Amino acid sequence: MSAKIHPSAMIDPSAELGDGVEIGPWAIVGPRVTLADGVCLGPRVSVVCNTRIGPRVRVGEGSIVGGDPQDLKFQGEETWVEIGAGTVIREYATVNRGTSASGKTTVGEGCLIMTYVHLAHDCHIGNGVIISNATQLAGHVTVQDYATISGLNGIHQFVTIGSYAFIGGVGRVNQDIPPYVKAVGNRLYGLNVVGLQRAGFAAETIAALKRAYRLCFNSELNLTLALERTRAEQPLLPEVARFADFLETSSRGVPA
Repeated sequence: MSAKIHPSAMIDPSAELGDGVEIGPWAIVGPRVTLADGVCLGPRVSVVCNTRIGPRVRVGEGSIVGGDPQDLKFQGEETWVEIGAGTVIREYATVNRGTSASGKTTVGEGCLIMTYVHLAHDCHIGNGVIISNATQLAGHVTVQDYATISGLNGIHQFVTIGSYAFIGGVGRVNQDIPPYVKAVGNRLYGLNVVGLQRAGFAAETIAALKRAYRLCFNSELNLTLALERTRAEQPLLPEVARFADFLETSSRGVPA
């Protein structure tokens, strides 16, 4: 299947286009860009340079992917953006290239990045992540698989948001958010039970995570003792182990 390229689009000769690519009016595809099969770029999209976009990715009108990192330490070194298969980036989002810190900014497969979202340099977004309108991620943020971030959030640099976490809207997040929980800003609101049920987690797994959450955040034990008690439970399910490992290794600390 041949590409469908609007006559007003500008394509650098070094760009590689897969089968069935669609490029809308006034779009720009710069040097060292790869668009895999079925990629669709809307009107006025700019894929600046050094970007690999996977199959069936859709990028909405006015979005800018692969722009320079907004980092004073950046000295023009070769860095990249990589976007996984089936991800949707809506209108006027921005995804900056990485810096020498990690070499790239990455977005996984099957993500939904909504309108006016900003992903700064060296962000690493897992698979199945949803980031809602006008949320802004600073540099070096990690969002693990299947997390959901509601709109109008500001995520501080170097923060990690755990798998299947749900972040409510209109907040400032400057601490790590553990997997499987609900949070608004830096305050936790229990386990993300509805999200886990929708994702098909077994009832016994959800119950075990509830016990771990209560020990770590709703008991009189300090975190070290709470984690010891959590790990002493038999059997220690993989999800509970992930929850405990996250709390132990958090670099920015988790909300109390």
